[in-house]
Order: sequence, then C-alpha cells, then structure tokens
Amino acid sequence: MSEVKAQKIMVFLQLNEFDRNLILNGIRIATIFKKELCLFYHQKKSEAGEKEKIKTQLTAYINPVKNEIPELPVSTLILSDRLRELPDKLADDYEAILLLAGALQFSKYAKALAESPVPFLFVNESIGNISTFKKLVLPVDLRKENSDSALWCSYFGRFNGSGIVVVAASDKNKNEQKQVTLNVVLAKKLFGKFKIEHKIFKGAHSSLRNTFEGFDLAISSGSDLLVILGSSTITPLDLLIGLPEQKIIKRAGNLPVLVVNPQRDNYILCD
Repeated sequence: MSEVKAQKIMVFLQLNEFDRNLILNGIRIATIFKKELCLFYHQKKSEAGEKEKIKTQLTAYINPVKNEIPELPVSTLILSDRLRELPDKLADDYEAILLLAGALQFSKYAKALAESPVPFLFVNESIGNISTFKKLVLPVDLRKENSDSALWCSYFGRFNGSGIVVVAASDKNKNEQKQVTLNVVLAKKLFGKFKIEHKIFKGAHSSLRNTFEGFDLAISSGSDLLVILGSSTITPLDLLIGLPEQKIIKRAGNLPVLVVNPQRDNYILCD
C-alpha cells in the first residue's frame, strides 16, 4: 500500500532579508489549514555547485520554526526545473496545495502561474505585515471558473472563520449577466452550506473591470485577502501592457492576493 503524502504549503524563498516575512506568512497559512510547511528554493544554473550551501541556509531557517512550533511539520526542498514546469511537479510529486511567493517577484512567476494546478498567494515580502486572512473579498464575473475561487474562499471560511464579501459584476448582456448571477448563487450556496459569514455586493462594473472593483473595495474596507481568478487567455497586448493580476499585485501594498488559475483544473484541499 503506497504511503499517503501530506499536502504542503510551499514557500518560494529568495535567500535574502525578505525570507523572514515569507516564512511567517507561510507559517500562518500552514497553521490555518493544518498542512506541512515546505521551504522551497529554485536553484539557478549559476548555482549548480552551491546546493550544500543552500541546504545549510534552509536548515538554518527551519530549526527555529521547529523549536518554536514543534507541532508544525516543516521540510525543505531544492529543485532546478524550469520555472513554468515547477507547479505541476510540486503539486504532483510533492503534494503542494498552495504556492506562496513574494509580490515583488510576480513577473518571475507569471508563466508558472499560467501553468499551475494550485493557486499562488502573493504577499508583499518587503513589509513586515502578517495577515490574519480574516476579511476576504471575492470578485465574481461571468467565468464558470469562479467556482474554484469561491471554493478557496470557503476553505478560509471553514478553517479560519473568515468572512467574505462577494463583488458581483454587472454585465449589460443578458446572457452574460445570467452567468454572473448563477456564479453568485453557487458561491452563496457553498458559503451557506458551511455557515460561512458572507455578504453579496452588486458591483457597478462589467466582468472586464470586476477584479479591479473588488480590489478597490478590499483596499478601502481594510480587508486582508483578495481572492481572484487569473487571466483566462494571455494575448500579446497583455504581455505588453501587463496582466490585470500583475497590475493589482503591484498596487496591493499590504494586501495579500490569492490568484487561482482558470486555465487549469485545480486540485482541492484535503480536510
């Protein structure tokens, strides 16, 4: 009988002064979901002969965590695969269920995000702020994949007692608005099933601007997590002017942003 591996919260480290904030956020998420914390480093080709040095640094990181929180499983991992191939490998071979990375590094991970079957959580690594992840904002547009972002909100509601504000898009096209309404109904049904505190806010903007409206509300209301769908398609224009999620993360400040990839079937969190 094969061994069941523990699901992991994977923290992408940089081996610099920003790692402390990334690790602390990782500890918070791993504690909320009762998952193993894995400190991960992507080894560059130029670092081919430095693996032992990197291992030593990662060990220095985990020892205080083990001493302070002995009940939290902690591990380390070093891989040198291509970045865009990492999410599949981390999810399939190492049971990663969420990838936590620094917001300042978004452009580095953008292609990996588009290939990922698990969400990326971007936190501002340069600010010593550890979110409680209690007040969530969820923009809901016409895409059917909103069920995936709603599911992740429900995880925070169930395991962290988080409250959720849904910002529903207002589309002029009747068929598009019908799909938005269906997505909101499904989200509301999911949250109601688990008795999760939630509110539905009818937005003023269409599905094209819904994510930005949700972002503005999250900032103005002092929320501490924005949960969004990433881009469903990426055009040459997007690459030129920047993806919507990139623009939001760049402006997010203290606000963590969880990005769910609508281009892939997403893996689910095991209770």
